[in-house]
Amino acid sequence: MADSLLEVSGLNAFYGPTQVLHDVGFQLERGRITAILGANGAGKTTTLRAICQMVRTSGSVRIEGQEVVGRSTEDVVRLGVAHVPDGRGTFTALSVEDNLRLGAHVRRDKAAVAEDIEKAYARFPRLGERRRQQAGTLSGGEQQMLAISRALMLRPKLLLLDEPSFGLAPKIVAEIFRILRGINASDHVSMLLVEQNAHLALDLADEAYLLETGHVALSGTSESLKADESVRKAYLGI
Repeated sequence: MADSLLEVSGLNAFYGPTQVLHDVGFQLERGRITAILGANGAGKTTTLRAICQMVRTSGSVRIEGQEVVGRSTEDVVRLGVAHVPDGRGTFTALSVEDNLRLGAHVRRDKAAVAEDIEKAYARFPRLGERRRQQAGTLSGGEQQMLAISRALMLRPKLLLLDEPSFGLAPKIVAEIFRILRGINASDHVSMLLVEQNAHLALDLADEAYLLETGHVALSGTSESLKADESVRKAYLGI
């Protein structure tokens, strides 16, 4: 790709002696949204963790041409990668606002951080209404909004999203995905989305990769995968 932000090639990932990813390769172009699809156990979450160097890996992961395999997770964050993990990962004992401030812990531009907090409240008004509330008392949808907003406090170049629709009501999911589309369009944040709901993912993403047992089985534009009969039957239910 002419302007590739993320380049993954020959990526293997391991939990102890167990290999989960096998020679995975894909690219993500700057400003685009790419989805990773697959059944439970296919290696979707592990792919995100491997990019962040949270599991043992071999192969190559390059962010703007810089190799990150063998570096620390903190190094990856400093290259502009923010991760919204499955289960949201909010600090439940802290307030909404303290969670947002923690998201900006590597930044020193205090005035801009304050502006970005207000931007988060404008984007997700419910967070503004609950800014002093403990994160653990929020609803599931509000916690997901907080997790996304906290990740954006880094002002990332690349946002990794792990199952953002999981366990949420369809109305909340539609709102979150609408806002993600707007963030991509207005702030030009590239996104790598792991999602079991293939309909949602393909509607949001520009390209997608299908993982099966740790291997890339299929890839293409979202439109081409929607039209692929095997994908339609296995993942779209049509």
